This record gives sequence, structure tokens and C-alpha cells, in this order.
Amino acid sequence: MTIRKFFALGAAVATLMLGATPAAAQFGGLGGLAKKAGISMPSLQKAPISTSLPDAKWGDASKDGFTPREPKRNLATLQRTPNGGFVLQAGYYEFHDQSYCLHAGTHGPGGGDGYLFGPTKGAAQDAVTTILRNSVNHPEISQQKIQTLLWAIVARAKFEDLSSEHKVVAAALLSPRQLAALNRNALDMLTRGPIADNLPSGVRQVLQAEADLRRMLASPGTSFADLEAVAVLAGAAGIGPGSQDVPSGRWSAHPDGYWIRYLPQGYSNTVVNIWVPQGSAGVGKEYDPATHIAVPGNTNRQRLAQSGRAYGGH
Repeated sequence: MTIRKFFALGAAVATLMLGATPAAAQFGGLGGLAKKAGISMPSLQKAPISTSLPDAKWGDASKDGFTPREPKRNLATLQRTPNGGFVLQAGYYEFHDQSYCLHAGTHGPGGGDGYLFGPTKGAAQDAVTTILRNSVNHPEISQQKIQTLLWAIVARAKFEDLSSEHKVVAAALLSPRQLAALNRNALDMLTRGPIADNLPSGVRQVLQAEADLRRMLASPGTSFADLEAVAVLAGAAGIGPGSQDVPSGRWSAHPDGYWIRYLPQGYSNTVVNIWVPQGSAGVGKEYDPATHIAVPGNTNRQRLAQSGRAYGGH
């Protein structure tokens, strides 16, 4: 790549970032710009997990403050599915689940921000969904190890570079085909030098966190606390670009015919409420947590993958 192309890509990336939506600002369109600059960067064409606020379009403001009249029941009393999900019946349910960070380099839940239902989307949708589903049948694998594997995927870490311990977890939860698909991206060039200097600070922050995670995941001595410090930011979050005023506890009208809301207690655990009205289309449908992402109204906070594993024995 010539110097002229290098700086042209930097300027084009900065222009795209400043004028795009939050989701596109991080990843969308970079592949096309790279191609124009004569660089082969196919992995930039789609983020591993791209679910963002525009995808969470089922928020129901008309039910703000609403509490179903039915007595609340534990969702775990319902019939389970092979996916680790639940066969819904009419009623009002609660499940305190293990949830997972899917947006490294951003802030965890807090400040009264609300979360909405969003479907799992992105180039790694299949792998992430499989990990979450299979985790239900592998209680011997700790939540921290599962979170570490998910960070490896969203950071585009190469499977061959993972530590032996992480490889064992990946092999238990993913198929050989999915393992073969895990490969490193070409984003390292965007975290330092002239291109990085032209990126908005929020975008550069996320890209740098992913690069740091890739490096740390290849080191056998890296602790979970070290990874968490990079992936989950401390301090005040501020309001991110494209944010919406979503109050805590807002219901989402799920397209399968039931209502759901997320009450995160931290990035690692979420209280999920589900209301299935009598005679609604939701009766008999599967609630598969692995296909659900709790999307924050504040784009500076983390998307939270849900799972069918109970948190702390709940």
C-alpha cells in the first residue's frame, strides 16, 4: 500500500465515522473503503456482532410502568427445549440469568438506562448463539470462561493464537466448522498511527480494546480480571451518539407474541421478565435466550447477550 493510499484510507474512514450511525460508525462500510484504497480487508465488511439500537425496534412505551396482574412465576418451571430455551405458557415469569458482554471497550449497565430486545445479528451470529445454547449443557464450564470466549469472538481473535485453556473451552462449545471460521481481522492498523489519529475517540476506543483483547488472549498468564478491565470500562458513561431515552424496565413487544423486559444487575447477570397474555400468539412459542441481546438505549453502554443458565442458583 502506498503512502498516498494509506492517508486516503485514513481520511475516508474518518469521514465515514463522523457521518454514520453508531453501528455503521464502528464497522459498516470499511471494507468498501479499504477496497478503494487497494487494501484487502474482507473481515471488516461485517462486525462479528452487529446488533445495535436501530435493530431494537420493538420497545413499547405504552406499557411503561405496567405490571401484569398474574402472580410472578419462575421461568425455570416451564418445559425446557434442546436449545436451552423455554416453552412459553400464559402467565407472568421471571428468570435471573447469566448474561454476557458483547461490546468490549464500553461501559456496563448503570445510571437507570433501559434495555430493549434485539435479535442476534452479525458475521459471528452462528458461533455466539451456539456457545450460549451449548453452555446450558456444560455447567462445568464457568461463566468467566464463556465470557472470555465471547470476548475472543467479538475481538476477532484467531483460534490458533488462543491459550490452551481457551482452546479447550472453544472446542467444547463450538463445532469444528465454527472453530475453523475463527480468524483474525485486519483492524490492528486502525488502532495506531495516522489512520487512528483521524478516528473519533469513541470508535478508536472500541477498536483499541479489541486489539488489546486479541493480544491478551494469546498470553497464557492473562487473568480474567485483566480482560475485564479492558472490556468493561469504569467511570461515567456519558451519552453516546444516536442514543434514545429508554427508561429502565421498558417492555419490548416480541414479534413472537409476548412481552419481555431486561433489568441488568451488572453486565454478568440480568433479571428477565416475560409476560404471555392468555390466548396470545406467544403461548407455546420457544423463548430461546441465546437469540436475544439486551440493547441499551445509551449507545455508550454494552449490549448484553442472554443465556438459559441461571445466575447464582436463581
